Amino acid sequence: MSAQQITPQLRQWIIEQATAGHTPDSVLQAMLDSGWQEEVAVQAMEQTLEAHLRGQGQLEALKAGLPPESKPLPEPELQQSPSTLNISGHEVKVLLNMQDPRVVVFGGLLTDEECDQLMAQAGSRLARSETVKNETGTSEINEARTSDGMFFQRGENALCERLERRIAELLRWPVENGEGLQVLRYRPGAEYKPHYDYFDPAQAGTATVLKRGGQRVGTLVIYLNTPAKGGATTFPDIKLEVAPVKGNAVFFSYDRPHPATRTLHGGAPVIEGEKWVATKWLREGRFE
Repeated sequence: MSAQQITPQLRQWIIEQATAGHTPDSVLQAMLDSGWQEEVAVQAMEQTLEAHLRGQGQLEALKAGLPPESKPLPEPELQQSPSTLNISGHEVKVLLNMQDPRVVVFGGLLTDEECDQLMAQAGSRLARSETVKNETGTSEINEARTSDGMFFQRGENALCERLERRIAELLRWPVENGEGLQVLRYRPGAEYKPHYDYFDPAQAGTATVLKRGGQRVGTLVIYLNTPAKGGATTFPDIKLEVAPVKGNAVFFSYDRPHPATRTLHGGAPVIEGEKWVATKWLREGRFE
């Protein structure tokens, strides 16, 4: 069988099918039905769609049916590739700095004492974690999330207020545009299956959620302890795994509520010990 070539015409056809709303699986099957070799078809799909998504500006994204970009975004001051940042006298290390998708891993964002205090203050208020119910915008228990958790009100106490100011300075995002800190405890076997943190515009309940501060645009996950085994924060789309180390944190932002941001992430099951985290979600506007 002669070698099949990935032509510009084929690439354009793939883009047209994706723009029309056809799933990657259906487009691939159509190519196979037309006589394309599976290896060539898969390569053409991956290369074409990746290049298409990476090369699009806002106008092209709108034409493709994607939501418009949400800007500005929270962003740490890393233009000169510093190894450490001085945040009001507190030294924070930069351990990983990824541009696409935007992911930054910080070292020592919280001190051991601050981690211990936050866990102690949250411990008596923990209950089974809930997720947003897409149909109504209310909360519900979801089998995908098997942790215990609680929310602090923004500025609820001196510790929360200090940490919120530090986070706001680090990410250059107003304190009032952040949700209150959520503390989660994962026991052995507990996990949070891969998901997105933005609110899906296609769901009926999203309009209700957005009234409280607009869309989410960034997430900061802070590790309050170091479990013996397991519990990493995973990013399946980019094959990244961030180890949960006490005091460290992983930040990621998303410029639109769409999978094209490649911010699919999850909390891998804890294998031994417990994992405690504090999560800070950042909104477009003032969160009430």
